[in-house]
Amino acid sequence: MNAPLVSVPARRLVTPATVVQFVLLTLIWGSTWLVIKHQIVAVPIAWSVAYRFLVAGVAMLVYCLVMRRPLRLGASGHAFAGGAAVLQFVANFNFVYQSERFVTSGLVALVFSLLIVPNTVLSRIFLGNPISGRFVLGSVMGIAGLVMLVGPDLGLGGGTTALGLGLAVAGMLSASVANVMQASQRVRGMPLEAFLTTALLYGGLLNAAFAFATAGTPTASAQPSYVLGVLYLGLVASALAFRLYYSLIRNIGPARAGYVNVIVPVVAMTLSTVFEAYVWTPLAVCGGVLALAGLVIALRSRG
Repeated sequence: MNAPLVSVPARRLVTPATVVQFVLLTLIWGSTWLVIKHQIVAVPIAWSVAYRFLVAGVAMLVYCLVMRRPLRLGASGHAFAGGAAVLQFVANFNFVYQSERFVTSGLVALVFSLLIVPNTVLSRIFLGNPISGRFVLGSVMGIAGLVMLVGPDLGLGGGTTALGLGLAVAGMLSASVANVMQASQRVRGMPLEAFLTTALLYGGLLNAAFAFATAGTPTASAQPSYVLGVLYLGLVASALAFRLYYSLIRNIGPARAGYVNVIVPVVAMTLSTVFEAYVWTPLAVCGGVLALAGLVIALRSRG
């Protein structure tokens, strides 16, 4: 984080492209809750994370080669990509997957909705981005709405709850530092596809090394649900989604981009209605509406 940093240029932030990116990201990441729970029980967590990012890294590499995208970064580019890999793709996801052993996914989602807080604070400190009252209002509304939405389903687990929460918070903070890194002048000057491809490949290899050290020799499952889950998480929820997310961070800043994590649980609950017979209570409906209203206010703010 020693490179020169710059704030996101002042311009019209809410564009059709921004809306499309938000919709796609929330639909993709909102659906991952249905997939990850099967990944955790079928194979050691560390190997499931490793497979996900090995698939994502190879997919991005093939895409860049086919589309003839530049892949050269230079020494400093590889250093930043390695840092992003450690923070975003290794620490973040291993913390998150492990946290779901001790607390419910609803509570993990609630913790990650707070990503907008460190994103906003760190972007103010390192990038000089202003924080407007309107953005704060929208953020508070979003978090309050999410508490109303997932609150009844948190299911705290006694003595293990603190450990689960600690792991989720550690993952959230790791992701936040990586997010703010994306908005730095140095990283913004690098080709996005080259940076993401390198970071994903580093992430896959580092995750594999970590899995080998902690879980032993590679373990996999031939069950179609597991294989398809790895492919979906690698190709769609990682390669495609992080391409969209990093572009969003570079265009509108890490604070606003972090709002994706507030809306994701709303989508997850909606999908749960279809696939898991989730029943919406009046409180959950109000929470979802409040979270979406907060999104509109936060994105339309100038700071």
